[in-house]
Amino acid sequence: MKPLTDREIRAAFVNCSKGEATRAFVPRDLSTRPWDDLDFLGWRDPKSPERAYLAVPGDGDTLTAVVLRLPTPSTARTARHGICSLCLTTHDGGVPLMVAPKAGRAGRQGDSVGTYICPDLTCSLHVRGRPGAGPGTPLRDSLSEEEKIARMLSHVAGFLAKVME
Repeated sequence: MKPLTDREIRAAFVNCSKGEATRAFVPRDLSTRPWDDLDFLGWRDPKSPERAYLAVPGDGDTLTAVVLRLPTPSTARTARHGICSLCLTTHDGGVPLMVAPKAGRAGRQGDSVGTYICPDLTCSLHVRGRPGAGPGTPLRDSLSEEEKIARMLSHVAGFLAKVME
């Protein structure tokens, strides 16, 4: 993945207003991210634990970014184990359901779509077995690393397609 800038990320949000995109938390450490090992950028807002974000490159120079909501710690059900729907990594302590408002009119009317995503959104690092992925155990299967990456990207694309419906 090519390195992203704050401006590129903010301009790519599809499921929030321009004002919300301007106020969204974007990591300040973009220059130190392991871009060569990332297929998409995912991050949590450290001041609002119920907010997360994904920025996914598309064909050419396109970028799609989405705002995600998580249950607040007081309303979240705690599971013993969970599996990420994107990278198929299991996590002790569960995997949060992250919900994205749909883009456009449907989202403004309250429609949303959700999926279970690694709590730290480091799916790309998990499928590659890279350091910095945080806790979690990637699914053991006979796929090559390239095949695991392709499967994860297919799951990400499917989720984004539902957001864009």
